[in-house]
Amino acid sequence: MSITPELVTVLPAHKFDEARLLSWLQQAMPGFGNRLEVKQFQGGQSNPTYLLDTDSGRYVLRKKPPGKTLPSAHMVEREYKVIRALSDNTNFPVPKARVLCEDSEIIGTPFYVMDFLEGRIVSHSALRELDRQERLPAHHSAIDTLAELHSVDVNAVGLGDYGRPEGYVARQVSRWSKQYLAAKTDNMPAMDKLMAWLPENLPSTDECAIAHGDYRFGNLMLAPDKPEVIAVLDWELSTLGHPLADLAYYCLPYHLPFDMPGMRGLLGEDLGALGIPSEQEAIARYCAKTGRQGITDWHVYLAFSLFRLASIVQGVYKRALDGNAANANALEVGKRASMLAQTGWAIASAGERL
Repeated sequence: MSITPELVTVLPAHKFDEARLLSWLQQAMPGFGNRLEVKQFQGGQSNPTYLLDTDSGRYVLRKKPPGKTLPSAHMVEREYKVIRALSDNTNFPVPKARVLCEDSEIIGTPFYVMDFLEGRIVSHSALRELDRQERLPAHHSAIDTLAELHSVDVNAVGLGDYGRPEGYVARQVSRWSKQYLAAKTDNMPAMDKLMAWLPENLPSTDECAIAHGDYRFGNLMLAPDKPEVIAVLDWELSTLGHPLADLAYYCLPYHLPFDMPGMRGLLGEDLGALGIPSEQEAIARYCAKTGRQGITDWHVYLAFSLFRLASIVQGVYKRALDGNAANANALEVGKRASMLAQTGWAIASAGERL
């Protein structure tokens, strides 16, 4: 498996007027130059992502997908806002944000441009593509980077209005309950139980930080020559939220089977042989970096994260069925949603264990 992002010729559905883009960028970025070569990054990003090779350097463009989208989805404007705030006001590892274009007339949808970084992306937290001696420091860097994100003063960097500062978990439970019910195809008792249990068992403390929303190795870029996070990518689900929801999401692989396709789980793996930390070690490092004595309600954050992911996966399954009932992968995706919900309910039922 390649650990450098794969580039392809721009897909037919994602083509745009490159001459018009060049003209706009020459105005928006003085010294941009006269040459523009465009390739598309291959992968599952919901927002199409492109490499721009130019006289003044290499850049990355992210845009909304073509066609009709949900009002709150694919918000590249929000992605740009958080990346810009972090790149301008902190040393947090994000690419430098350059320009935002909200005019759909230029290339069909709003887009933004940021600097291109050379690095490695490994999607599975077992990190098999890395040498064994790199795996532990890579995990440590990922945990330290998450702790650093959660330590950013949101008001000082101009993100005080990036989301509501309270009630994140309650709002998310409500939102993803509605999304699940809208995408429901079969009875899933574990989801029904979680939808009833979560509102009655919300975390006992409310905190506010920049929450990435999808913090996992697939969205982290490591340096080409060392196991260090140089960029956190894909901020599409970011908002102001509870930092421990991000940490729980990062720790989900510890609760998911390693041998189920698409799960990217670690449950059943020999973590010592792989050379990666246990869940308890990951939590302890995060707590040390953020000045916490420990975490209460860990089971709630885990159950919530599994419930949220199950709802997202069920939405993917429903769209696959609607678009093509014979979709070979749809059935596997459907099994994943059920397994995520069952795992979440098992953790909720077991109660506080840490």
